[in-house]
Formats: sequence, C-alpha cells, structure tokens
Amino acid sequence: MATLHKVTSGNQQRGSVPLNIWPCAQTSAQWQRQGRYVKESFEHPGKMLPDLARRIIETYSAPGGLVVDPMCGIGTTMIEGAVLGRRCIGVDLEPRWASVAVANIDHILDDEQWARAEVRVGDARELPQVLGDLSGTVDLIATSPPYACEVGRVDKEAWARGDVLCDPASLNYSADRSNLGHLRQEQYREAMLAVYEACLTTLRPGGFLVTVTKNMHQGGRLVHLAGITSSLAQQAGFGYFQHNLALLGGLQDGVIKARPSFWQQSHARRAHACGIRRHLVVHEDVLVFLKPEECA
Repeated sequence: MATLHKVTSGNQQRGSVPLNIWPCAQTSAQWQRQGRYVKESFEHPGKMLPDLARRIIETYSAPGGLVVDPMCGIGTTMIEGAVLGRRCIGVDLEPRWASVAVANIDHILDDEQWARAEVRVGDARELPQVLGDLSGTVDLIATSPPYACEVGRVDKEAWARGDVLCDPASLNYSADRSNLGHLRQEQYREAMLAVYEACLTTLRPGGFLVTVTKNMHQGGRLVHLAGITSSLAQQAGFGYFQHNLALLGGLQDGVIKARPSFWQQSHARRAHACGIRRHLVVHEDVLVFLKPEECA
C-alpha cells in the first residue's frame, strides 16, 4: 500500500498549509494532448491538464498505489497515472465520456499500462458502492469537480454566425439535468458535500483527496470555488493539508504568458465595455486534503 506518512506528519506538526506554484502549462493544453488523446476528447468542456495530473499523482501517491477519479471525464487522471505505474480507476456518470475515456486508454497505453487502468460508469456520490471491496483502500483521489457555472465547448464558427457560443450538447457536460454540472448555489453545495463524504469513506486512513478548481465569474460576480470546496471537504471530515496554484499560462523570464480561451476573452471584453474591470484568471487551485489516520 502506498504511504506518505513522513511528509504528512511533518506538515501536521508545523500546523502549516504550504502554498506552492506549479508551472503546468509551459506548453498549451492542446499541445499536451496532441497525438496522444483521441479527437473526441476535445469535445469535453472541462479537461484536466495532463501535466497537472502527472504532478498531482507523482506528489501525492507512490508507485503501485491506487488512484481514483470519481468524475473522470475523458480519463486524464487514469491515463497519466497508469503511465506512472499506479493502478487507476475512473468513474463518470455520463456513458458518453466514459466511452471516450476507454478509447483514450486503448489508444495511449501499452499492454502493461493498459492493465492498470479501468473505467466504471457511476455517480460520484455513490463512490463506495461503485468501488465495492476496494472502498477504504484508495491511496489518492484526484479530481476536478464541476465549477458551479456555465461551461461548454466553444464553437467559434457558430458564434461568428450569430448563434450561441457553446455547443448545447456539451453544455455543463450533459443534457441530463441531474448531472452535477447543472447545479448551482445551495444545490451544488449539498451535492458536492455528498461527493466529498463518499470520498472520505473510499480513502484509506492517511489517504489524500486532491481537487482542481477555478474561481469563475457567474452573474457578474466571482464565485470563490476554492473557498467553497475547502469548506465542504472539511465539513465532510477531511483535514486541510496544502494549497497549490497551477498556472494556466506559460512562465517565461518571471512573467506569466496567459493563454485565455475564446470564452474568457469574450466575457472580459464585454465586462470592460460596460466599465467593469475584470481580470483573467490564470491559475487553478489545487487543494489537498487528508483523511485523518484515526478516521475509520
């Protein structure tokens, strides 16, 4: 079983929550996936950076450990983890994305790596039931939850014709309104608390939960999703261990070279036209939580 007890106890004794900067976008997201991930992957509106997934897995698990992503999307966490010698299970509610994850596993991994990766269709709120006998033995849960705002695949050609900016089929991950991507405010908090409670049950004592979130604008206001996530995870029973900032732009000569999406640029320009000074968000919050050793 993979353990990181030495690192864990040291941080607990100091009572600190270290903050690190991770340059995970020295090359663009498209380039990181180019030639590796199947083309259907680019239809998903909320993909984790492969470099970021690797950094999380290398930092918070050991070779041979069991890594789970309960909202796996196209399977980035599992694929990068399997390459690094971890056993990986991805779970997703949507059969469409689960099938893309399987296609990526078949396309990217060699025979030895392929044997370490698995995809299951299921609800993250019911993770212990989805994992069965493996529940309680997981070393690391690494996932990027929904951002509690509208997300979708940008269709520039449709936008130029005067149609909607995002492909309706990709909006909030699914047309199914029960998908967590459609939930907002208190409904979002209730659902995500259930997810984090399920994660606590699934992890072994001393295991890590790592969430990748990003503060987004909704209704003219900035949604402090990092703070919401931290509060919910601790309410579920986790200890707050560490906070990392994963840069979404390249770091060159001490300057961040932003790579804003068409969506971000469009909204920023609209805000500026209305006299609202809105900054581009150039990082994701990588929040790290620990299941207490005494927690059964």
